[in-house]
Amino acid sequence: MQVSDIPNREVTILDSINEGVFTVGLDWRVTAFNQAAQRITGVSRKQAIGRPCCDVFRADICERNCALRRTMETGTPIVNATAHIVDENGRRVPIRIATALLKDRNGQFMGGVETFQDLTQVEQLQKELQARYSFEDIVGRSPAMIRLFEIMPQIAASSSTVLIEGPSGTGKELFARAIHNLSPRKTKPFVAVNCAALPDTLLESELFGHAAGAFTDAKRDKPGRFQLAEGGTIFLDEIGDISPAMQVRLLRVLQERVVEPLGGIKPIPVDVRVIAATNKNLTKLTRTGAFREDLYYRIRVVHLTLPGLEKRREDIPLLIDHLIAKFNRLQGFSDKEIVGVSDEVLARLMEHDYPGNVRELENIVEQAFVLCRGGMIELSHLPPELRPTSGRAGPEGQPMSLEAIEKLFITETLQRRNGNRKLAADDLGISVSTLYRKINEYDIDTPDADGRGRRR
Repeated sequence: MQVSDIPNREVTILDSINEGVFTVGLDWRVTAFNQAAQRITGVSRKQAIGRPCCDVFRADICERNCALRRTMETGTPIVNATAHIVDENGRRVPIRIATALLKDRNGQFMGGVETFQDLTQVEQLQKELQARYSFEDIVGRSPAMIRLFEIMPQIAASSSTVLIEGPSGTGKELFARAIHNLSPRKTKPFVAVNCAALPDTLLESELFGHAAGAFTDAKRDKPGRFQLAEGGTIFLDEIGDISPAMQVRLLRVLQERVVEPLGGIKPIPVDVRVIAATNKNLTKLTRTGAFREDLYYRIRVVHLTLPGLEKRREDIPLLIDHLIAKFNRLQGFSDKEIVGVSDEVLARLMEHDYPGNVRELENIVEQAFVLCRGGMIELSHLPPELRPTSGRAGPEGQPMSLEAIEKLFITETLQRRNGNRKLAADDLGISVSTLYRKINEYDIDTPDADGRGRRR
């Protein structure tokens, strides 16, 4: 197929398309090149036509994993593949690709066609959103998370003991590390200890160390985690699981700022900031006597409560994007790149209840990432338990649509804000006029009060 074979009418149609389009013949030379392709690549139609496509695009997949070559070899179209090309100015441009076979009027195979979309603006918006709604490695845009982000710098600047409470999988250690990384102690060690993972005798030795001869096989002195964290931060995870005897020993360390190694006779001063965490309700444990009240108030100088994922569903799309970007980075130079999740997958992940919180979402996305060969994550890539319909299903047991989920979020936010449209719009990240339009569009029943103490 030669350039002269392409009717002017078809050239006009191709030029009206906003996505880049080019075609190649069986010799891999470009036979058509529309205006959008010129704009994205910086290469003129005159320069492109007749040249091998790899010379025009200089894409990272041309040598190893050309999407168009796979289609021409297998006959299978490819949708939503991603790549980067280098334009005429040497700029690296992210693109999304779709490919198909090119056939003549008699159905004879004569080449291939590829469309590509410039993702530069999308990528930039994603970076801006990530910068706006992230803090260290923590991601969120819900009101609860934004409030935590706002106070984290002040907490980090102090040396006070911090207690972080929240369900398992909410990222308590991430918050502890963020506090440490923002603090004046950031150049010193951050030492984490899972208090629930060890029996008392081992935990005592781990935390406070032991002297040579303290027990069988104790051949030499061993410093404890408090000493290893000298000048830095020690993170005591699952502190609600320690025994009453260990609570007494820990209380003395916090009060006196000294540790006594097992079998030792001389207290050792320590300069360590303590951050404790638990998935239990320590207030209730103090009432029953399971946790010492004096220790509770000693560790609860600054108190943070992390919400479960079901209480911050508006964070789920951000978390998904964050996790996909993370797994794309971890796979290094692999040919596979995941660009996102389909609308059906997003709807399914938005309606799931997440008993395992963010950790469960991370596991779900990681499994889907492994099963997906590239492009978009689809429902078939999700774990089997997420493919059946859930209790929050729509009509006839089907998963909720994105529109139904949006209506649910707006309704819940209005109820949480007692009908205050301005506060609800701020929480949802939209304008008040957009909120009113959505209320009318979805026919949402709003609270009787308007959020300012008046009834409508």
